Amino acid sequence: MRIPPSVSAVAASSLLLLTACGGSDDAAAAGTSGSSAPASSGGGISVVASTNVYGDIVSAIAGDGVEVTSVIEDPSADPHSYEADTRTQLAVSDASLVIANGGGYDDFMDTLLSSSDSQATVIDVVELSGREAEAEAAGEELNEHVWYDFETVLKLSDEIVSSLSEIDPDNAADYEANGAEFSQAVQGLIDSEAEQQPSTSGAGVAITEPVPGYLLDALGAENRTPEEFSEAIEEGGDVAPAVLQETLDLFTGGQVRALVYNEQTTGPETEQVLTAAESAGVAVVPVTETLPEGEDYVSWMQSNIDAVAAALSA
Repeated sequence: MRIPPSVSAVAASSLLLLTACGGSDDAAAAGTSGSSAPASSGGGISVVASTNVYGDIVSAIAGDGVEVTSVIEDPSADPHSYEADTRTQLAVSDASLVIANGGGYDDFMDTLLSSSDSQATVIDVVELSGREAEAEAAGEELNEHVWYDFETVLKLSDEIVSSLSEIDPDNAADYEANGAEFSQAVQGLIDSEAEQQPSTSGAGVAITEPVPGYLLDALGAENRTPEEFSEAIEEGGDVAPAVLQETLDLFTGGQVRALVYNEQTTGPETEQVLTAAESAGVAVVPVTETLPEGEDYVSWMQSNIDAVAAALSA
């Protein structure tokens, strides 16, 4: 799901409250780094992440001595409903490091940065991943949900370690040690996908949105959902009747073993698809875009791997 550009307008209007802090046309651009980023107002290092997924990742690497703010953190929230508030704007203005997904997913972060006096180091995860260039070369739409792509998360871990070490060299050894431990856990997720692939490769699967696409690709599953259906759902548009019927036929025709369902975005068409899958006895695997309560990134993703693999192997 893409967080819509309309959110940026909300953020921009709210940022008028911060004019006393001063604006700057020199706000950090996505993908840049530097050692001049400010410390938090409390004197320590502060990080702002667009979602609690990235907030959890940076917390695992940064440790308790770094203040981390996640803009979107409610596990039951639809990111489309996000509205900027003054607290978030101030956090971005004070941040030493900002982590945005990029790829059009969280454009409000660009607005928050450009409308404040932020000098933060900025990590754009889509840019870091190289997935946008790959999609363009293949003539495909970018799947911006890159936190489901574990190779990208390994790159992100290294970039966070590098950025924090440049901002706070006195604690670089701790960041490096924590980053190595986190990366080892992420490598375990990659190994888990590889272990499951013999039983999941070639299995037909349906989706409501491309949220879990990278995970499904790693498992070798075949996404048989009409592209027009998942694109319409992701963009919040109407699904053509013929496309909806083609999608429903996947279940009655026995073409898929599982429906991987984004439970944070529902509507009439997705409810019809869910009902069709359940009626046909097709396994339904819910996934989310934000970190569920009580989980960390690694445990959450391992649960996703296990659930999807079990459904596709049945």
